[in-house]
Amino acid sequence: MLLDPDVVIREPGPWAHRDVSANGARFHIVEAGEGPLVVLLHGFPTLWWSWRRQLRTFADAGYRVVAMDLRGYGGSDHTPHGYDPNTLSRDVAGVIRSLGEPSATVIGHGWGGLIAWSMAVLDPEVVDAIVPVSMPHPRRFRAAIVRDAIQRRQALYAVGFQWPFLPERSLMADDCSRVGEILQSWSATPGWPDADTALAYRSAFSLWPTAHCAVEYHRWALRSLVRTDGVRYSRRMETPIDVPVLHIHGAEDPSVLLRSAEGSGEWVAAPYDFQVIDSVGHFPHEESPELFDDLVLKWLAGIPRE
Repeated sequence: MLLDPDVVIREPGPWAHRDVSANGARFHIVEAGEGPLVVLLHGFPTLWWSWRRQLRTFADAGYRVVAMDLRGYGGSDHTPHGYDPNTLSRDVAGVIRSLGEPSATVIGHGWGGLIAWSMAVLDPEVVDAIVPVSMPHPRRFRAAIVRDAIQRRQALYAVGFQWPFLPERSLMADDCSRVGEILQSWSATPGWPDADTALAYRSAFSLWPTAHCAVEYHRWALRSLVRTDGVRYSRRMETPIDVPVLHIHGAEDPSVLLRSAEGSGEWVAAPYDFQVIDSVGHFPHEESPELFDDLVLKWLAGIPRE
């Protein structure tokens, strides 16, 4: 039996929940600590809660840490449109400004990682540095999907998401059991997720229309390969990134292959560090949180601050 979605979305802890307005929508954020701002962006099919450990460890290390629910997820607005990288980048840039900060380090996993890459080009004035996790540079990933048959096969689930209505029904069926199956099949760590973690994600995902909004991200991604707005975005992402980048990938990621992530530094003009975490899959910040936190915090400490 699923939990009330609000139990997960508003889980109490050593953090504060609040809503902020940005880019014409309302966003649920969770924050802790004081210091330089670090914004955490989740991926599919999760929510802010995937960063529950980092909210503690990064705050203890002297950072103001904010994990937000992306548009269409958790406690944020579930809008009918706006699931393209341009809009999503403006969402996060607007949240940073609403927090009263001029800029932030943006750490993003999966779709959140794609937003981090995008912000470094589309909204560079609000980005100090980025940490994309389990997500290649958009141009590198586009090339991998087109040229690599194995990577294309691993992304076939997104093709199934193009149908109307059916993907949403599939994700919602049997108390969102498919969400738990995705988490398990994309990880490489025995025992992750455990039953309680899977239940939390399934329960949050059951809040309608989260399933529809999550699918809309993937609908845009596939259709962008041929649509004019997607071609324009891809061309824009040729712009060299001029902020430090720590790029993290799980060595055993079955969803986004390691070889698809390699070479992303081609589009980075600033310092670029590519780190592979052994024996983990698509969710390194949850599958191996100690290694992940240590890696990121050491890197953050080495970034020059004005």
